[in-house]
Amino acid sequence: MSHTPIAIRGLRKSFHGHAVLDGIDLDITNGERVAILGPSGGGKTTLLRVISALEQPDAGEVRLGEHSLWPRGADHDQARRLVGMIFQQFNLFPHLRVLDNLTLAPRLVLGRESQACEHEAFAWLDRVGLADKAKAWPANLSGGQRQRVAIARALM
Repeated sequence: MSHTPIAIRGLRKSFHGHAVLDGIDLDITNGERVAILGPSGGGKTTLLRVISALEQPDAGEVRLGEHSLWPRGADHDQARRLVGMIFQQFNLFPHLRVLDNLTLAPRLVLGRESQACEHEAFAWLDRVGLADKAKAWPANLSGGQRQRVAIARALM
């Protein structure tokens, strides 16, 4: 599956007069996976919310491939399908085993085949050192293991 490149130019977003994003320029190329790290209040979530069309910026341009997301133009549902986020609480589905947590969105949102999703999920679980936990319930994992499952799920 090909990935749409993301190009961001001059992105700005303020809340109550406080600049959270101030002139952000960023390029993410096809197939590249990016982690956004920084201190609390540094704008990580706001940047992801803008890229996934959950938040409108004050200024700047965000492009998904050939389509302009901001200023408004692209299909915002498409943006939400392309961007994965890991929240501070991980938000794993407690009623689904690890493997199902990873494969649910690709199957339902992207319409991918279950077998292909499971194959990819095992590859990501192996990469984060949790292939042996595919059938485990989230409640039976440590905090660090839940975090790695959430990372694998976002990468799916």
